[in-house]
Amino acid sequence: MNILVTGGAGFIGSHLCERLIKERHKVFCIDNFNAFYSPAIKRANLTNLIGNPDFLLIEGDIRNPQDLDSCFAGERIDLVIHLAAMAGVRPSIENPELYADVNIMGTVQALQACQRHGVTKLVFASSSSVYGNKEGGAFQETDNVDYPISPYAATKKAGELLCNNWHYLYDMSVVCLRFFTVYGPRQRPDLAIHKFTRLISEGKPIPVFGDGNTGRDYTYIDDIIDGVVKAADYVCKGTCFEIFNLGESRTIKLTEMIKTIETAIGKAAILDWQPMQQGDVAYTCADINKSRQLLEYNPTFSFEAGIANFIRWFEQNPALHCNIAL
Repeated sequence: MNILVTGGAGFIGSHLCERLIKERHKVFCIDNFNAFYSPAIKRANLTNLIGNPDFLLIEGDIRNPQDLDSCFAGERIDLVIHLAAMAGVRPSIENPELYADVNIMGTVQALQACQRHGVTKLVFASSSSVYGNKEGGAFQETDNVDYPISPYAATKKAGELLCNNWHYLYDMSVVCLRFFTVYGPRQRPDLAIHKFTRLISEGKPIPVFGDGNTGRDYTYIDDIIDGVVKAADYVCKGTCFEIFNLGESRTIKLTEMIKTIETAIGKAAILDWQPMQQGDVAYTCADINKSRQLLEYNPTFSFEAGIANFIRWFEQNPALHCNIAL
């Protein structure tokens, strides 16, 4: 298949492009290399892809119809995997206009481009943040998600609704994937596991928000990519609109996460306790029964093994996390 991946130079996107190439697909990648974090890191993410005849990089912005049209100018695209977005809960509170523009209008442009070019299969990257502050229990796809607590979460909910519109209006087959805190090699430097690892290694304090009892369902990158590929296979089987959780179904408390990193690098953290931040949810935990049943999604990486892999990558790639002001 010919597959267009938006945001393909990012953490998840670059891993996905590599997996798709390995499975003998031709991959068209669009990315605008914005300065949310160092564009040099995103370019380094593509090191194993540049020069491969089955990989084409288009530098452009998903908000620009002409940039999107250039992705379809050559060979026919069979499937779009839409990952491109402004990420991060806390930055979205500081700049909600940008998040609405990129995540909502950018998704509209991606859907319109599919319509213009006759593409009827799309996988959309959503987020566990759409669930908001759920009170108890694992998060199920059937839960009410009408109360997101950050602009980022609201834009991802809006993206799901837009995808449903295009499914209803134009018979587009769409799968929306709610990712639960993805980590592993190439993780964005602003995210907690990467940031904490860097600060602990440098002997600097790490900011700990709240009382340490907040928890996240951390999902290793290889498991996420396996779920995305399975979702791509699923969406190509027929006309559908489905939402799936992709997580590990295990909540790791913040204090446990810090201890796991300390153990892996053999160095104690200096804790800088700070108040809980706006937009942060108390915990996340994915119910993945639907994904197991319909996608045959089966995460295999324990948190401890995933952290060990990340630390190994971190130590072997100092240029990708040194001198980052975050």
